[in-house]
Amino acid sequence: MRLRVMVLCGAMCLSGVAANAQMGATAPAIEAGTPVEPSKTLDALLSLYEGEVVAVAKAMPADKYSFAPSAATFAAGSPAKFDTVRTFSQQVTHIAEANYFFYSSFSGLKPDMDRATMDKLANDPKTSKEDALKMLTGSLAFAHKAIATITAANAFVAVKPIDGQNTRASIAAFGVAHGYDHYGQMVEYLRMNGIVPPGSK
Repeated sequence: MRLRVMVLCGAMCLSGVAANAQMGATAPAIEAGTPVEPSKTLDALLSLYEGEVVAVAKAMPADKYSFAPSAATFAAGSPAKFDTVRTFSQQVTHIAEANYFFYSSFSGLKPDMDRATMDKLANDPKTSKEDALKMLTGSLAFAHKAIATITAANAFVAVKPIDGQNTRASIAAFGVAHGYDHYGQMVEYLRMNGIVPPGSK
């Protein structure tokens, strides 16, 4: 089942790359049948996601970074429960912390942020926009470095499993899929504050 989900995520990401190319982005011309390094393919998926999530993180005003949906956001009588949902800031820092976790797990690279600082920023519902964005962009830069360690020879060699994924390629792809989950939530947070997400403009 998890393999099917990964294949579906990969197909969706590739569709996104194609759609992005159709909307004006320039995709490198590669002749069909040409072998492509796994790192380049995975890095392209990460870059596509990076552009979208960073744009959404920047679109939320600093004074709304502590926003989280609550019962008051919805119509009276709604059964929705939001007591434990993350603030917008926590969405951003959770993605960043997960990036460091996923991409260090298979690359052997050491994160450029210490664990205590990560935990502090990720657990604080009021971490500032500046600090959250810095953590997010730093984690994405780290993810690119980690993906560069993936080769045709090691991409599908088993490593220590992370969330059911046990190869460098599948963990790297899962990192993007996980990020898109939270990206979708962040888009909803923007909408709840009357902000049109950058990807919809």
